[in-house]
Amino acid sequence: MEQKLRELKAKLREIYDIQSAMAILSWDQSTYMPPAAAESRGSQLSTLAKLVHGKKTDPALGELLDDLLVYENTQPYESDEASLIRVARHQYDKSMLVPADFVAKFYQHTAQTYQAWVEAREEDHFKKVEPFLEKTVELSREYASYFPGFEHIADPLIDNADHGMKVSMIRPLFAQLREQLVPLVEAVTKQEPADHSCLLQHYPKDQQIQFGLDVIKQLGFDFTRGRQDYAPHPFMTKFSHGDIRITTRVKENDLSEALFSTIHETGHALYELGIESHFEGTPLHDGTSSGVHESQSRLWENIVGRSRHFWTYFYPNLQQMFPAQLRGVSMEDFYRAINRVKPSLIRTDADELTYNLHVIIRFDLELALLEGNLRVKDLPEAWRERYQSDLGISSPDDRNGVLQDIHWYMDYVGGMFQGYTLGNILSSQFYDAALQAHPEIPKQMEQGDFTVLHGWLQENIYRHGSKFTAEEIIQRATGSDLTIQPYMNYLQAKYGELYL
Repeated sequence: MEQKLRELKAKLREIYDIQSAMAILSWDQSTYMPPAAAESRGSQLSTLAKLVHGKKTDPALGELLDDLLVYENTQPYESDEASLIRVARHQYDKSMLVPADFVAKFYQHTAQTYQAWVEAREEDHFKKVEPFLEKTVELSREYASYFPGFEHIADPLIDNADHGMKVSMIRPLFAQLREQLVPLVEAVTKQEPADHSCLLQHYPKDQQIQFGLDVIKQLGFDFTRGRQDYAPHPFMTKFSHGDIRITTRVKENDLSEALFSTIHETGHALYELGIESHFEGTPLHDGTSSGVHESQSRLWENIVGRSRHFWTYFYPNLQQMFPAQLRGVSMEDFYRAINRVKPSLIRTDADELTYNLHVIIRFDLELALLEGNLRVKDLPEAWRERYQSDLGISSPDDRNGVLQDIHWYMDYVGGMFQGYTLGNILSSQFYDAALQAHPEIPKQMEQGDFTVLHGWLQENIYRHGSKFTAEEIIQRATGSDLTIQPYMNYLQAKYGELYL
């Protein structure tokens, strides 16, 4: 069986390496690639995607997995070997349902769609990308059709990002959250928003970047294994265990833009940096779900990065970096400014209280597109109507409306957004568990020490990669199932003290 296991790992390594090459090409596409290269890049990615799919559906891989079934059952469920075979089989079974030609066609299409989105966003002209998005919806439906037995057409797409979740589970969870969240949002937004003018001074780009790099180094980002670059939409990507990258964007008249997007993407990167090195080259060398992944970006960005404990240490450093801009601004005033509550058009700029409404709008619109209840050409208007209804504001243009997010223009429509709210819920659940084990964490933050929190997350979440499902990770780390209560307790305590 050891020989069979070595053969399995060799085949999985080939898949991993090609996917890493694809990640490099995609990263370049989002950062430095010239616009005229879009068609060729689409062809390159399409060719590699077809090659990966062929290897993922190789009958020899299926035979190896069958041969290893008895061996898997003799190993402890939590063992690396049993986990590898289990996860590889799940991925193999899913891949076998999707034709290789479809995979190649989809990658070719999304490479061109991404470039059309970049141009449409710059020109504030949705019509430029509309036919591409229509095709994406069509291809998303086609993809879902390869998975018989799902209750809802979006379920196969949701399962890709959050394995085990489906529409019938997410809708009630979001309803429960909304039931408790809406009254709190209404109460807080009746109050005068905090003055955030201190964030809207002129902050030179290079200094913003340097401060952000100083912060994330202290949080635990390993610059021997990662770097930061610029992109229209911040993201994190991984090429290998020794090469994890983040991107950010900078506004010189808004300090919060680069600062918090950098911390957010660092949360994703810390997860990937923490996965066991010997998982590299296998399906275990990834985060377990979009919800768990997002829990880490939101935990570091909001629960840590917008806390008094965090800024007790970092605010003097920030004042030293920007003495003119922050002269006369107390730490308390700055804390209130970065936790200002006011409905906004941009999801990535939204405060903690209103953020989930942005997600729910997108989730509902995705479902409507897939169900055929909303046409792509009507999407901008439907977007504006929902924002007016749910947040009391409406985008005057498409750039700040339906074109603001990259997701629908670089992947499937469906299953792309629910992970953000699942991540918010989980961020508090994980943080509460860390505090129960180490109540000294807040005091340590005030001294610029994040090692204990990072260590707890490393031990209970990061190192496992995708060895366990999200449900298993939650149970192992917190001792309970997914629940919204820690998240609501956190929001009520924090914003009740600030505003009510």
